[in-house]
Amino acid sequence: MAALDQGRTQASASWRRPDVWRTVVAVLRHLLIYALLVAGVVLFTAPWAWMVVASLQDVSDMFRWPPSWIPINPSLDNYARFLQTQHLGRMFFNSGYCAVAVTSLQLFFNSLAAYTFAKRRFPGRDFIFLMMLSTFMIPGQVTQIPSYLILMHMPLFGGNNLLGQGGHGWLDSYWGLIAPGAVSTYGIFLLRQYMKTIPDELLDAARIDGASEFRLYAQVVLPLSTPALAAMGIFTFTYVWNDFFWPLIIISSPSLRTLPLGLALFVVAHRTVWDLVMA
Repeated sequence: MAALDQGRTQASASWRRPDVWRTVVAVLRHLLIYALLVAGVVLFTAPWAWMVVASLQDVSDMFRWPPSWIPINPSLDNYARFLQTQHLGRMFFNSGYCAVAVTSLQLFFNSLAAYTFAKRRFPGRDFIFLMMLSTFMIPGQVTQIPSYLILMHMPLFGGNNLLGQGGHGWLDSYWGLIAPGAVSTYGIFLLRQYMKTIPDELLDAARIDGASEFRLYAQVVLPLSTPALAAMGIFTFTYVWNDFFWPLIIISSPSLRTLPLGLALFVVAHRTVWDLVMA
């Protein structure tokens, strides 16, 4: 009987041993993953932390070696000098105004076009959609010069006559920053693919009840497309807010500079004044 109990004990121990090793391996794996995540967080946040520390110091203290992660004689003078030399509030307003305007226009026009391509049937619909998608192959830089010329010769704006001559048109204006981004091929494609998943039976039932096409679009399709609209709105707002190249081309007035453009020009003008650049 004792031999039988001893055999059972050895058998149970042999069964438990793999479970123990499996637990140890799982713990070590999790520790390794967390260590890599912590290292990544430190790697990506350390430069930003050093910039904040440097912005609170004088330039003579900034380049000490080894670097100090605690500000030496901390001061907000760099921020005060930066705000005195730059119209930061105006640049924030310009970027926010253009981003909100472009996002609102794209949500409206892109959703209208997407609804047409997804739920309306007319001759040539798929061909037109494919032609529109083919513009994805054209780099955005290729369209900058034609867009510039179109805006410059906009009739009856910016001193232009009816033929678009004599002035600067929509250049150096909010119109020039907003109008070219009012419609997006990517936005139409994104919304159209989402609207294709909405059952046509819902629209047919609404048509039987006497709903017009615009009511179908506004009260049936749009509420069901909220996730896609939110995603497109976030992408558009972020892109317009961070856009640098197009404002650099068409904006010459300091009062119309967006935040990326104003900060880039500030860095160019003060590239050796590192305390202000950090601020």
